Amino acid sequence: MTWIAPEVERPEGSLVAPEQELLAGYLNFYRTTLLYKCAGLTAEQLASRPSPPSNLSLLGLIRHLTKVERIWFRIHFATVDPAEPVFDLALGKDADFELIDAGRAQAEYEALIDEWALSDKAAEGHSFDEQFTFRDEISSLRMVYIHLIGEYARHCGHADFLREHLDGVTGA
Repeated sequence: MTWIAPEVERPEGSLVAPEQELLAGYLNFYRTTLLYKCAGLTAEQLASRPSPPSNLSLLGLIRHLTKVERIWFRIHFATVDPAEPVFDLALGKDADFELIDAGRAQAEYEALIDEWALSDKAAEGHSFDEQFTFRDEISSLRMVYIHLIGEYARHCGHADFLREHLDGVTGA
């Protein structure tokens, strides 16, 4: 039996909440929107690249965003050296898109959800004004949230396009 990406419900957040709650809500909305775009697809569909010559696949987006979450929240902000590897950059900057294995789709999907929890834990109790150094520049937790919201929003657009090519499904 082949694995199928589960249905997900996207959270509804406040449109007038204080900044930290508002941005966390938007990030969670876009996080779940990516999985919403994957819902009902088989592992093979998630791994397929329906728009050649592009290397984009929904599974590649899942892998990429797992890496992005880990790098920004845990490695850069929390300065944690995770035991689990970030995709081997020696294999190229697109390794998360290139090294796709449908047999690992469920594990990769679950790894993204696990990474969300670890990201949220890394940020928990910290002010958006808290700073860290990134490439010799001072940055803030606020910037991480804004960066991740933009990253997810962009890739949710890619996911729309990929999903439509896979099975014709369009929409929110």
